[in-house]
Amino acid sequence: MADIHYIIKPRAAQKIYSFYRNVAKKYRHTYDKDELKRNVHDAVFSIYGIESTLLRREPTLSRWKGYHMANTDKWYFVYTFDGETVTVVDACHAQNMHA
Repeated sequence: MADIHYIIKPRAAQKIYSFYRNVAKKYRHTYDKDELKRNVHDAVFSIYGIESTLLRREPTLSRWKGYHMANTDKWYFVYTFDGETVTVVDACHAQNMHA
């Protein structure tokens, strides 16, 4: 199997960062910057399982029709796949998965 290349679009990266930035704001006395960095890193790193360990699914949100979707326990990613390149175009935390 050929190596898969990953492109993470700014929208997807921003969704991950802004989710954890909002967590940090809400829980500022108990959630520190190290946790924020670790959570962002873990979420972004999980993208590299798309098309290898994360299964391809049909999108559950109408705005994601026409794309592929993969999910971890915390994140849903929508992407395109051309055989060698996964392009992640959007991300949504599981708590925010609603139409």
